[in-house]
Amino acid sequence: MTNILDLVARILISGLFLLNGVFKISNYDGTVGWMESFGIPGILLIPAIILEIVGPILIILGYKVKIAAGLLSLFCIATAVIFHNDFSDQMQLGSFLKNIALAGGFLFIFINGTKDFSLDRKF
Repeated sequence: MTNILDLVARILISGLFLLNGVFKISNYDGTVGWMESFGIPGILLIPAIILEIVGPILIILGYKVKIAAGLLSLFCIATAVIFHNDFSDQMQLGSFLKNIALAGGFLFIFINGTKDFSLDRKF
């Protein structure tokens, strides 16, 4: 049962980032504009999209999970600090805390790895 729950947990935590990566592609110009309004160069959207698509796929498949989870954890912390730091706005505070919680979930994967339903365990 723990193997199935491990896979389900990896799918659940990864799904958000996979979808956001796809949404960023479909709204590329809008996302670049939003990033630049925070002083972040729009060119950084390309590696963000790659990380948000490739990282979750690797975590779901269970391949190179520690690298992907570590990078996504750092990404969550960075986006929380850069984009969600207006704590007077309850929505921003909620987004900040959600990003920090997701970083914690990815750190948990980074520390513990995966169970049997993963490519890392097969190789």
